[in-house]
Amino acid sequence: MPVRTLVPCDVQTLILLLPQLAAVDVELVVVEDGVVVVTAATRDGPAACTGCGQPSQWVHSAYVRHVADEAVGGRPLRIDLQVRRLYCQNPACPKTTFAEQVSGLTRRYQRRTAALQRVVDAVAVTLAGSAGARLLLILHQALSWATMLNCLMRIPEPRPAIPRVLGLDEFALLKGHRYATIMIDAQSGQRIDVLPDRRMDTVTAWLRQHPQVRVVCRDGAAGYAQAVTDADPTILQCADRWHLWHLLAEAVRKEVAAHAACWAGLGPPIREGRRASTTRERWKQVHELLDHGAGLLECSRRLNLGLNTVKRYARHDEPDKMVTAPQYRPTLVDPYREHLRARRAQDPAAPLAALLREIKEQGYTGSANLLARYICQGRVEADHATLSAKSVARLLLTNPDHLRKDQCDLHDKLADACSEMTALAELVAAFANLLTPEASNTVKLSDWINRVRAADLPFLNSFTTGLQRDRAAVEAAFTMPYHNGRTEGVNGLIKLLKRQTYGRASFPLLRHRILLSSSNPQ
Repeated sequence: MPVRTLVPCDVQTLILLLPQLAAVDVELVVVEDGVVVVTAATRDGPAACTGCGQPSQWVHSAYVRHVADEAVGGRPLRIDLQVRRLYCQNPACPKTTFAEQVSGLTRRYQRRTAALQRVVDAVAVTLAGSAGARLLLILHQALSWATMLNCLMRIPEPRPAIPRVLGLDEFALLKGHRYATIMIDAQSGQRIDVLPDRRMDTVTAWLRQHPQVRVVCRDGAAGYAQAVTDADPTILQCADRWHLWHLLAEAVRKEVAAHAACWAGLGPPIREGRRASTTRERWKQVHELLDHGAGLLECSRRLNLGLNTVKRYARHDEPDKMVTAPQYRPTLVDPYREHLRARRAQDPAAPLAALLREIKEQGYTGSANLLARYICQGRVEADHATLSAKSVARLLLTNPDHLRKDQCDLHDKLADACSEMTALAELVAAFANLLTPEASNTVKLSDWINRVRAADLPFLNSFTTGLQRDRAAVEAAFTMPYHNGRTEGVNGLIKLLKRQTYGRASFPLLRHRILLSSSNPQ
């Protein structure tokens, strides 16, 4: 037998705690097997027909609805509500009878109150199936993962106004195989639509159906550029400044790596091993064949090398430019480098055992072999323990105002390593100034491109070729305040949503969650 406990309760106090009961008459409150059960009934009076809206007082019958509500005091709450079924007195109404609904408490075909349904919908949008069901158990609501998904898919999609400035980007459904397209309001971040693929005709058709779009922010994808042009050539296309800076960073890293012989002296000495000698020998063989009139394909065939490898050797006029600086990982010895450097300056013949004993007293926990290898690599006497093309490029690309004093000194030394590195540092600083949108940046961009072409920087020249190919969108990026940053942020959220459900769900579910993730379900 169920355990029933009568709870003495003042009706007015109960309505203060549960305002959704204000429109009904509360008869009894009991606790039954740990569940708070409120027995109530609707009041006499006219009720509006759910078909035509005409009031009626002609009662057909009555029955009890069991409606779940939000938990109270850590206990589930159930409202046993007696409602009336009434006749509709409108002859033109298709309904003969209808069940009355209590505003804020009941909905047609629902066994949850509006307040509880809002909680379920919010959890479904955030966590979807199984994870949402587990969270609702903590909230004293038992729903299955299938019910959670049904509740999620019943939430109507938001219908935002089509924006004037549209953000456009792709995201992977199955990386390397299938991609979809996300569209957002580039100014507010509101999700607008999700297309099932990234085909040009799909994007073109969507833009033609929504002529309100006058500006499109995108990355450098040629497919999207052509799709926008096909839809409406008058739409202003705006490249994303972050992507332009990222492409410049890639070109700078390659240029820095090509001039490693110039700045390598600031770090550990270059090891003249078998790899360095092989590099010099291959450079000599490639250039001897080229000097005798052989083509790149012929060189590749004779030397049994890949065509891209031959191109790389042919691009450099000196073999030393292809000998890369050594790249060392941080080690346990690095914190004691200054002490070792001072000791070896005082006594170049200081024994390894003595040095090991001294740094162990300071907290060194590594081995003697690690210390010996560190010293033999020349990392103690070098100006910097580690110096790679990536770290050099990072220094050149960082705002000097954000560098420490020692980093600024190293930045200046790297810029003075050779004439090409000097030109590279100046061009990076000039391009960074273009990232602040100004009307005069169009002329500055042309000047910058001319300076790059006058310099001996092949990778930066390739970068300018890409800028010229998409010149109108690049100029818009440097002169207009629009960007695609919010779209990239939405892409990050999409990765989270995919990890939660998409592995076992369909594209419609993923699309629904993306569109609902920027709005509160009602």
